[in-house]
Amino acid sequence: MLSLFMLKDGQEILPDDVAELKKIINFQQERFESLTAKSENEFKYLSSQLQFANEEIRLLRIQMFAKISERFTEEVGNVQRSLFENWPQEVEELEPEEENVVIKEHHRKKGGRKPLPKNLSRVEVIHDIPEEEKLCECGCTKTKIGEETSENLQIKPAELWVEKNIRPKYACKSCEGVESEGKVVSIAPVPPQMIPKSFSSPSLLAHILIGKFCDALPFYRQEQQFKRYDVQISRATMCNWTFYVAERLKPLLEMLRLWVLSGPLINIDETPVQVLKEPGREPESKSYMWVFRGCSKSMPGVYYHYSPSRSGMIPKDFLGDFKGYIQTDGYQGYNFLDTQEGITHSTCWAHVRRKFNDVIKVAGKKNKIKVRGKGKANHAMDVIRNLYLIEREAKNKGFDEEQIFQLRQEKSLPIINEFGLWLSEMAPKVPPQCLLGKAINYTINQWPRLIKYLDNGFVLMDNNLVENAIRPFAVGRKNWLFSVTQRGAESSALFYSLIETAKANGVEPHKYLKYLFEKFPLAKTTKDVFNLLPMNVSKQDL
Repeated sequence: MLSLFMLKDGQEILPDDVAELKKIINFQQERFESLTAKSENEFKYLSSQLQFANEEIRLLRIQMFAKISERFTEEVGNVQRSLFENWPQEVEELEPEEENVVIKEHHRKKGGRKPLPKNLSRVEVIHDIPEEEKLCECGCTKTKIGEETSENLQIKPAELWVEKNIRPKYACKSCEGVESEGKVVSIAPVPPQMIPKSFSSPSLLAHILIGKFCDALPFYRQEQQFKRYDVQISRATMCNWTFYVAERLKPLLEMLRLWVLSGPLINIDETPVQVLKEPGREPESKSYMWVFRGCSKSMPGVYYHYSPSRSGMIPKDFLGDFKGYIQTDGYQGYNFLDTQEGITHSTCWAHVRRKFNDVIKVAGKKNKIKVRGKGKANHAMDVIRNLYLIEREAKNKGFDEEQIFQLRQEKSLPIINEFGLWLSEMAPKVPPQCLLGKAINYTINQWPRLIKYLDNGFVLMDNNLVENAIRPFAVGRKNWLFSVTQRGAESSALFYSLIETAKANGVEPHKYLKYLFEKFPLAKTTKDVFNLLPMNVSKQDL
């Protein structure tokens, strides 16, 4: 820009004219204001970016080191958080208030300890006094007038024994088989086994597989346990047994897949798994275990499926021509469900709650970092909490699907409509890069899917049931870390499917596997195999 100063001997000097001096002053003033505004804008931008970065860093630290809990008990000083002004009267009745006194929700614990299970066998031990103490000073014998009892829980370590199968042979010594057209020697057939010509038994196989896939005990740890009992069962042997049994049980797994596809609702989730020796892939490559939970609430099926891919084609191939409701999280791989004919796509309110809860966690009570919108996040959490209270009311009253639908239309729908308006008002006012902005935008983007649960009484608010089914796999993965081969991952999928289906149907998994390994070798027809699915096995059978 040209200078307004005059030059004399190569030096800039101020002019003597007053008008020229005013021009110079005005120019410098405008330039100063422009530079100041630019600096202020840059400072605000850098400050906001620093704040966003601090929020993300604190959230990562919380996720790595803090206690993991989704239970919301946040209090903001002694100030009651504002809710929507026009809450339906029915929602207020769930948490009655008197004289505007806010009482923190709590659950009163019953006094004393829980009694020991009645189904456990009892062994009575009498602790009597010596005979001489039964004599009274008057010379008479004291009479028993009652007794006091107490119970201790005893445990017996795992006990191993050998079952010796003896099959007597019979032959005729008179004719020595000359007169017989059939077998000369008669002997009982070999008892059917899951693994022929093996010393394994149903109880041993059930013990090993429950240890691995239910209790997250890798085979090398179980190998050490067996050594303490002077029994040598190598981890290689246990792996081979697992592969063989999984191969035999594939027809049962296929029936479980069809069972999951037979209901009106399927919940889907996926989690990473590492497979070291997979053809054409690096050992560090990330593969995935997909979980599908479906059929009815009373008899659900849980189906694990291994795949090296996280592509949306995996659930698409699994679903085939399925018609009904699909509930997932917000992963983009599920977007195809929105345009799939005959499918209604619903998503998860628990994921929305986590987004807003992250804002509150990052703010904390002693955090010096300023966090945007903690009060607004509390507001959203209160809304979601009231929606869950309505669901709890339906559960506590034992409502059927039609009653749940009517309750949602009457109580949940007005709350959700108000919440949708609030989100629309907040979205333009909150920076999208901050945690609160991300939570609001995530909720708005998922909104058409989030409200689908209002259309009926059998879709839940969240995807927690399938997440609970996938959690045992995630816990086990922390112990055994990876699968060596694709065959191992597929075998794991089969046993997790059976065990988690058994648990979902209230069937004790160890007893179920033992029963399955006893009966499966005897199954002759498709119906025989179908009757061995966990939901078809009763407690009396076990």
